[in-house]
Amino acid sequence: MTQQQLRIIVPPHPLIQHWLGVARDVATPSVLFRSAITELGRWLTYEASRDWLPTQEISVQTPLAACPATFINPNIPVAVVPILRAGLGLLEGAQCVLPLASIYHFGLVRNEETLEPTCYLNNLPEKFAPFTRVLITEPMLATGGSIMAVMAELTQRGVDPALTRIVSVIVAPPALQKLAAVYPGLIVYTATIDEILNDHGYIVPGLGDAGDRIFGT
Repeated sequence: MTQQQLRIIVPPHPLIQHWLGVARDVATPSVLFRSAITELGRWLTYEASRDWLPTQEISVQTPLAACPATFINPNIPVAVVPILRAGLGLLEGAQCVLPLASIYHFGLVRNEETLEPTCYLNNLPEKFAPFTRVLITEPMLATGGSIMAVMAELTQRGVDPALTRIVSVIVAPPALQKLAAVYPGLIVYTATIDEILNDHGYIVPGLGDAGDRIFGT
């Protein structure tokens, strides 16, 4: 039996790399930064949905003849969980790809001294339906505190990590190591992996504080 392990996928797509460069640039104004994050949300979600969305085969009638067709199965729920506030930046792009997905917000604020997250908003359902596909949007996976808190809440509510995808712009080894130790079935889609965290827990070179740059604060 093959042992599961965390998979980190960096799609080799020129549009993903282009918008990553725009997002990294300190000279990028807030309005263009938001557009870059939206586009990254769109293309990374597109990649994450490969072999993940449930489908069904039915027959349709074209103007000339009947033929088989493949459709997204509407009976298997799909949910998107943006981690507030920065995860909202990726949400718009994700919704373009998954327009029928339910959206469940989860808000966390980080203590800048301890670097630990505190939850201030949780509108997750008490129980997810079996086989629900869950996509988590979080621009930065740095220390791993926020994503681990969200994964704990999701699994307590019946979410299968093997059916869960994480979309993140930049990830760092500390967060990936924590996820791999507890949720080996997960798959993370990201534009790039940066190796270094500074003393404040920020990814270097990274792109700064994604939330501040998205919302111009």
